[in-house]
Amino acid sequence: MLVACWSAKGGSGTTVVAVALAALHARKHPVLLVDLGGDVPAVLGMPPPDGPGALDWVAAGAEVGADALERLAVDVGPSLRLVPRGEGTGPGDRLAGALAGRSDVVVVDCGPPGDPVGTWVAASAEASLLVIRPCYLAVARAHAVAPSIRPSGVVVVDDGGHLLRMVDVSEAAGAPVLARVPFDPAVSRAVDAGSLATAMPRVLARRLRGAL
Repeated sequence: MLVACWSAKGGSGTTVVAVALAALHARKHPVLLVDLGGDVPAVLGMPPPDGPGALDWVAAGAEVGADALERLAVDVGPSLRLVPRGEGTGPGDRLAGALAGRSDVVVVDCGPPGDPVGTWVAASAEASLLVIRPCYLAVARAHAVAPSIRPSGVVVVDDGGHLLRMVDVSEAAGAPVLARVPFDPAVSRAVDAGSLATAMPRVLARRLRGAL
C-alpha cells in the first residue's frame, strides 16, 4: 500500500504526519518511509544522510532497477526503514510505479509543494493524504498547486484561531477529514528531540489512528 502525505504550503506539518503514520503502521507491519522533503532524518533523531537517496535513484534512469532503490534504505527501528531524499531530478512516474508495486506499506513525505516527483507520487498513491491547516486559502492553494492530485483524505493540523469547520474543509478539499490533530507543545518537543517515532505523544497517536 502506498500512502502519500503532501501539502500545498510549507510548514503545514506534512513531515510530522508522515513520520507518525509510518511509525504507527510499523507497530503491526513492515514499513518503508520515503523522504522527498529532506527533514525526516532530523525528526527521527538521525544524523544527516551522506549517501545517495530516492532522488539519486530517479536521476539514474531506467537502467537502475528497483532493487537499487531497496539498497538505499536504512534501518530506523523494528519494522521501519528509511530511504533518504538525496539529490537529482527525473521522471516521478518511475518512482511512483516502483513504490506502488511493493508488498509492504510505503509512506512518502512528498516534499515541497509542487515538487514534480512528489506530485507524481501523491497523484498515484492508493492513499493520498492532504495535510493542511483549517484555512480556506490553504485549501484553494492545494487545488492551484497540485490540480492533478485528488486527495483520498485530509489530515487537518489545527493550531487554533480558524473559523473553518471540519465539514467546510472536507467540502472544499473534496475528500473526507480522516484526522484532526490539535496543536500540542508535546509534539513540538518530540520533534525537537528527534523522538517522534520512539516516544510519540499520545494525542498525536490517538488522532492519527483514524487515518490509518
